[in-house]
Amino acid sequence: MQKKNKQASTLTALSIISSIYGLVLIASATYSSGSISNIIVQCAAIIIGIVIMLILKALDFEILLELNKIIFIAYTALLILVLVIGTGRQETGTNGWISLGPVNIQPSEFAKIGFIITFSAHLNSVSDKINSFKNIALLILHLAVPLSLILLQPDYGTAMVFIFITIIMLFFAGLKLRYFVIAGCAFLASAPFIWMFLDEFQKNRILVFLNPELSPTGAGYNVIQSKLAVGSGMLFGKGLFKGTQIQMDFLPGKHTDFIFAVAGEELGFLGSLLIIALLSTIIFILVKNAADVKKKSGSYILAGIAAMLIFQSFENIGMCIGIMPVTGIPLPFFSYGGSSILTTFISIGVALSVLKRKDYI
Repeated sequence: MQKKNKQASTLTALSIISSIYGLVLIASATYSSGSISNIIVQCAAIIIGIVIMLILKALDFEILLELNKIIFIAYTALLILVLVIGTGRQETGTNGWISLGPVNIQPSEFAKIGFIITFSAHLNSVSDKINSFKNIALLILHLAVPLSLILLQPDYGTAMVFIFITIIMLFFAGLKLRYFVIAGCAFLASAPFIWMFLDEFQKNRILVFLNPELSPTGAGYNVIQSKLAVGSGMLFGKGLFKGTQIQMDFLPGKHTDFIFAVAGEELGFLGSLLIIALLSTIIFILVKNAADVKKKSGSYILAGIAAMLIFQSFENIGMCIGIMPVTGIPLPFFSYGGSSILTTFISIGVALSVLKRKDYI
């Protein structure tokens, strides 16, 4: 019990420390604009997120599982609504936001944790016969509902997050290896057809990922500037508020998609390593405990949350250093964005609820 409480406390502390570190980086990234509005919004989101996290920690996670149908309807309705009244395509290429006056929410972010909860409940209900064709088909259909709505935005980056979450949760649920092999082969076979349906800017992102110099002032500009920022920071960095690429506005999206580049240039390798260390420790706690949870439903939840953080962290950091294509996926706890930070804290709150239960181990 003492070990369990210590892990929960460590997870809580690391989450708060990471968000504060992210707030510092956002402050530096937006310093040249002379506005503190981004800092105020992010700070408010962090405070609200921490409160929600603590509330969810006190709540039995099994109550959420019992509400899985309501949660499924709620996030599905939001994903449908954003297709009708969503905004943001001109700036990002996807209609992924719902504008509520001065506040914009991104339903696909909240749908991630909603999906993890409902998919965990589904897996728990079929855990003894997960490898039957009927149950596999129903699980795929469960994924297909939010996935198809997200692809219609279109938001291929978030769609990949959902797919990765599903793969990891199915693995923890005991799906046989042959099904993963079949799915992998099917994906490779369908890749040429998927390419045909990609928008031109999405194709350019992939081509530029392979060779940023193909469009140094266009699609490859952000990646080139990000790599310059990270590389120029060397070991200790140039100091907060002193980065050339950052403060002279050479790097677009520096407080959102490319927040890792801010740490790289201004705090150097050590500052970047601290981000990786914080996220890795959080993920390690989740994965380790997912393997030890007594109740299968709790294991699935922890595995899903860990998968979400793993994919988003690797993809975001990878695109900042040029080893992954640019997708617009935020770096958990660090990137600017109310929907992202709230979703991350909600996820940690649900994870803490699993850790806290007396029948945890």
